Amino acid sequence: MENVLRPVIVVGGSVVLTLLIGWSVDRLLHRADDRHSETSLWGLLRRGRVPFQLVLFAALLRGSYGQVRLLVEHRIGIGRTLTLILIGAAAWLVVSIATAVVETSYSRYANAHRDPARIRRVRTQVTLIQRVVTAVVGVVAAAAMLLTFPAMRAAGASLLASAGILGIVAGVAAQSTLANLFAGLQIAFGDMVRLGDTVVVDGEWGTVEEITLTFLTVRTWDERRITMPVSYFTSKPFENWSRGTPQMTGIVFLHLDHSAPVEAMRGKLRDILRECPAWDGRDYGLAVTDSTPNTMQVRALVTAKDADDIWTVRVTVREQMIRWLAEQHPYALPRVNTAEAMLLPGQSPRTGRAEPDAVAARPNHARHAHEPPRTGPGRG
Repeated sequence: MENVLRPVIVVGGSVVLTLLIGWSVDRLLHRADDRHSETSLWGLLRRGRVPFQLVLFAALLRGSYGQVRLLVEHRIGIGRTLTLILIGAAAWLVVSIATAVVETSYSRYANAHRDPARIRRVRTQVTLIQRVVTAVVGVVAAAAMLLTFPAMRAAGASLLASAGILGIVAGVAAQSTLANLFAGLQIAFGDMVRLGDTVVVDGEWGTVEEITLTFLTVRTWDERRITMPVSYFTSKPFENWSRGTPQMTGIVFLHLDHSAPVEAMRGKLRDILRECPAWDGRDYGLAVTDSTPNTMQVRALVTAKDADDIWTVRVTVREQMIRWLAEQHPYALPRVNTAEAMLLPGQSPRTGRAEPDAVAARPNHARHAHEPPRTGPGRG
């Protein structure tokens, strides 16, 4: 009877004690969250309830398993399994706590500052810091799990003896990976590109959606995702439209006939912009910037507060200006000249050659100049 009650009491007591302590800690965090509504730290810490209970259960069961006297022949294996569960749950709990602290710090900074560029920079930095912490905790937990096996301890001693050779081999093999790793840290703390920035890479316009230690994802305007190594942004030039102030100046080119009413177009541009909510009112202008034998190039200059609004202003101006010209000044649109070509004096409109009367009317020297040379007796 004792052999049956002892395992039930130990295992059941560990489960009950784990649930009781976990519920108590969760209630304390809930009350702290209600009292301190200005911060989200206590609410975020409640996300670690599952790993916390798992750590408690594994620790209690690992400490009391010697009293169970169950499956004695497998005691070492069961103890090692509980130790592995304890290490993994502890790593999970540390990552959850670090994530809660990082997210709380970012939320406080975002609420205290109104500069979008600075907020995006801090967001990029805390995201990469969170990833670094997760990677470090994961590596340490994996190493601790491996060290629980006696064979791995002996292997570790032999590996330390050849650490120099292994370091050289690993450095050569992981050269590109290490380059991307350091490039990710350089991007995070060098403020080169941030989450939410509008960039142009390889001719593609998009927004930075994700930054990791090894790659960066750009979401294009048509909802495609371009993934590239972060080392690209430290080795090649790229356009960052969000660098500095997000205000932008846009250009709309129109190819029109030379008779286009430029002064009337300036007034119409002003009317279009006044009715466009995306225009920020800073500046506008219209000028003839180039001409060809058939058309002239008219440039309309507009401004907006960011890249999205400048796109809206440009397409609005282009659409409404062309419609206004087609309705009010159709002669201003480019035309293809289909008139008959001008003929030279005396040229026949049917054959395109000079008429006989015109040839006869020419001076003798002009006619002789066009006559073929004669040959015959007495002539060379």
